[in-house]
Amino acid sequence: MNKGFKDAVVYQIYPKSFMDANGDGMGDLQGVISRLDYLKELGIDVIWLNPCYKNSGVDGGYDISDYQAIAPELGTMEDFDELLAQAHSRGIRIVMDLVVNHTSTEHAWFVESRKSKDNPKRGFYVWRPPFEGKEPNQERSIFSGPAWEKDEATGEYYLHMFAKEQADLNWENEAVRREVYKMMRWWFDKGIDGFRMDVIDMISKPAAVLRADGGPHRSSAHGPREHEFLREMNREVLSHYDAFTVGESGSVSVTQALEYANLDGSELNMMFQFEHVEHDAGKDTKWSTGPMDLVKLKHIFERWQNGLHGRAWNSLYWDNHDQPRAVSHFGCDREEYRVRSAKMIAACLHMMEGTPYIYQGEELGMTNYPFTDISQSRDVEAINAWNELVVEQKKFTPEYMMACIRYKGRDNARTPMQWTAGENAGFTTGTPWMCVNPNHTAINAESQVGDPDSVFSFYQKLIRLRKTHPVIVHGDFTLLMPEDRQVFAYTRQYEGKTLLVACNFSCEDAALDELAETRGEMLAANYDEPGDKALLRPWEVRVTLV
Repeated sequence: MNKGFKDAVVYQIYPKSFMDANGDGMGDLQGVISRLDYLKELGIDVIWLNPCYKNSGVDGGYDISDYQAIAPELGTMEDFDELLAQAHSRGIRIVMDLVVNHTSTEHAWFVESRKSKDNPKRGFYVWRPPFEGKEPNQERSIFSGPAWEKDEATGEYYLHMFAKEQADLNWENEAVRREVYKMMRWWFDKGIDGFRMDVIDMISKPAAVLRADGGPHRSSAHGPREHEFLREMNREVLSHYDAFTVGESGSVSVTQALEYANLDGSELNMMFQFEHVEHDAGKDTKWSTGPMDLVKLKHIFERWQNGLHGRAWNSLYWDNHDQPRAVSHFGCDREEYRVRSAKMIAACLHMMEGTPYIYQGEELGMTNYPFTDISQSRDVEAINAWNELVVEQKKFTPEYMMACIRYKGRDNARTPMQWTAGENAGFTTGTPWMCVNPNHTAINAESQVGDPDSVFSFYQKLIRLRKTHPVIVHGDFTLLMPEDRQVFAYTRQYEGKTLLVACNFSCEDAALDELAETRGEMLAANYDEPGDKALLRPWEVRVTLV
């Protein structure tokens, strides 16, 4: 198990949208290699690489058809080996995505599994007979619609908690687990440094989800053998390597995270939880137009900071490939406040206890895309939701659904990285696979690197502070002004040092109470002038050391 995860800062790369080296309009591994010096200059320690395996092209690489082959559109295994060597030569570790809740229906295992009921690979997936001529039960896919798909060859249904092209593996089958562990060892022996584990909380299914009894929709996560499987994975694979590990769970609680990410090293280093990014979700659906509830958000962070302190470890993130752009979700992407709020939300997060994750373009203050029509979307989740909520159920109007997609859609994170103000944002010399945000002329890396006032330079400063002040890594957490609807302020304390962080999440001036007033050495701020110690200006942040 990895010992250096507490001090690390991670940078997430969605390869398809990061940098295109061959001009075909799609990002690739050579493109990532060409930007390693940029990442080294930023100061990060680890790259989390979204899936670059061979896949069926349905869900952004999360529909894997071969775990030990590189997607041809992204490059070759030789390209990957070069990326690994080049990153390591710069002191940067590479963490891969481990997607083992499901495979593509094009995977060789599933191709065999669907041939007949007595095929040796049949038990690699979850198959059930119909119930009264319909789906085995009423389980719902996270991507809308039934979670069961009928296969005409045998007349049975297979389980897919995501797209129908993503069949769930049957982790109850020991042969499946052996194959997964063998694959993981293959990657570690190649030299990778760890895994981010996609929906790892779903590998063990609750019994009710699996019964062909027509039963209702149930939670498909945290099944009875979940921790047994992860401890087995740890014994068989992870404990034999210096492995950086983070698990994803859409429903994990603080109490559950204490078991997944406990500090005894028997399972994983840390977990991704979704509570803070989904605090403004709609009723029974993620789709909404907000607004953000700062009081609710603060208490979520407080619960996780204090609940895990000394017992487990937090992951810190605002956005990723599954979330909208952070500055559009939690800050303000209006021109007069975008830079200021991008810096503020960065400091608010990076000064907490946990491992920070920076999603590509976040360090530039990239924003959501101004989508106007569903035809612009490439995301299977958004397209399926449109078909269900607008076309079939008529629950949402087209205008409201598009507003939801502009605010919450995953495509916002997947528009090409903005390198320059030139054509296609410098991402490609060809036709980009997805629309480039028109604001790339104002928001791009070329204009920010070397500019001391840029969002990029502010992220560099935050990373340096984490590596300089132990209180940022190890300190406890105390929330100040807990019910204030503008101010998010807290202290961190460790070995006689106190870090005070005060953030204004609004476009108006905000008063600070006595405990949150500015004092001590100023470590970071997003206004040049000192200002009133008891008053924060719009989207202001002050980080001081006492």
